[in-house]
Amino acid sequence: MFVDHVTINVKAGNGGNGMVAFRREKYEPNGGPAGGDGGRGGSVIFRVNQGLRTLMDFRYNQKFKAESGQKGGIKGMTGRGAEDRIILVPQGTTLIDDETNMVIADLVEPDDEIVAANGGRGGRGNVHFATPKNPAPELAENGEPGEERRVRLELKLLADVGLVGFPSVGKSTLLAAITSAKPKIGDYHFTTLSPNLGMVRLNDGRDFAVADLPGLIEGAASGIGLGIEFLRHIERTRVLLHLIDVSGFEERDPYEDFQKINDELRKYDPDLLLRPQIVVATKMDLPDSKENLEILKQKLAADDTLPTAPIVMAISSVTHDGLTPLIEKTVEVLDQTPAFPVKGVDDLEQMLPEPESTEPTDHFDVTRDEDGTWVLSGAKLERLFLMTNFDHEESTLRFARQLRGMGVDEVLRDRGARNGDLVQIEDFTFEFVE
Repeated sequence: MFVDHVTINVKAGNGGNGMVAFRREKYEPNGGPAGGDGGRGGSVIFRVNQGLRTLMDFRYNQKFKAESGQKGGIKGMTGRGAEDRIILVPQGTTLIDDETNMVIADLVEPDDEIVAANGGRGGRGNVHFATPKNPAPELAENGEPGEERRVRLELKLLADVGLVGFPSVGKSTLLAAITSAKPKIGDYHFTTLSPNLGMVRLNDGRDFAVADLPGLIEGAASGIGLGIEFLRHIERTRVLLHLIDVSGFEERDPYEDFQKINDELRKYDPDLLLRPQIVVATKMDLPDSKENLEILKQKLAADDTLPTAPIVMAISSVTHDGLTPLIEKTVEVLDQTPAFPVKGVDDLEQMLPEPESTEPTDHFDVTRDEDGTWVLSGAKLERLFLMTNFDHEESTLRFARQLRGMGVDEVLRDRGARNGDLVQIEDFTFEFVE
């Protein structure tokens, strides 16, 4: 089964908790704090694997979680960091944040990889909190939570040339004739149910990849037929071979077929029509093909709505007539056409293995429930809460000072909070004290 788009959940590992411990050794009556830091949680990394061709592996496995770091030890020992979770994807996979709809990365090169979710750092042990005023602190941090996000994976085939056209115009037959690919061929519509790739190799050593895309029909961009499932694969192509049946066997107007397919491409993405098109008249071995081809050429020449005048080539995949000129012309156009960027990927800075860390801001929100409880929320505030070990009084007091430093007390007073009111962060509730 060809699977080219899935949505999965990824969760990086939490950092290990820091430890509260003290040195207890002979001849060291006042040994001081010796609690170690927690280990770093594993990150979730997507990496290209050239051996993969589809996203089938994600069809029934949609949750990926990295391990958490180990907690700190005695004698200042740091906990073991967790291994990163490596997720292998095919070349040409685009990663999109499902919540924001922003492109995370476009993995097109053999060695591309991206950190999609960063593991949490380990919490600090009490060895870090010793001061002259408090030489024996019972204070340590919990590990930082690992990032969690929902990621949409879209596979867009890496092909230089795309074959488009109505069903049964001869796309699969052409692919089989010019490459070593063996697509399913039949004299009925929708023979091809998934994209097929083939390589065309020239005598001078040059080559290019061709993608045979399942037949488009009118309304494909709106979800009719199979076309909408595979239109995304055209985005990476540089040249389109627009196949048109000029035999008249199905009593369709070749020029109307040309217009309808272009309309579907335009509705899906207007930029697709900026790609050079070679109009390939197929089935020239049939009786009425030559006459219909001349009529098609006249109508195309009179069409002033096209951004560029299309190149028209005539072939017969059965007799192999016209295939060599078509291949030579395709190579010529490819050499003159640069790659088109995939929408949403601005530059390659997003491909750095270690993206810049984004620290949460001090911004927080204060709302009030129907029962009168004040509810606090905000990325930094919630992270401080999760990293606080409430088993120790000193940690609790430190958290209270952090909230005061962020201005939470002042905002609550301005909103009308009174002594004894309940305040909630996540699932933790406490009293507001003036």
